[in-house]
Amino acid sequence: MATGRLVLLLAALAAPLALGGCLANDKERALAGAAAGAVVADTLGGSAVKGALAGAAAGALCDDVNLCN
Repeated sequence: MATGRLVLLLAALAAPLALGGCLANDKERALAGAAAGAVVADTLGGSAVKGALAGAAAGALCDDVNLCN
């Protein structure tokens, strides 16, 4: 994997964790998760749409399981 893609992947993985406590509601967390999921999936050669859907679900539900509080 090229260095640029690795940096992008690491940044996309770290962003939702870093922003999780700052985002005020499920919609904001879902949006951040969708963006990160799309970037990660695309970087790894997968479907950006499926990555966005998975990221949005994870972002919206992270506070329900006390992961991002």
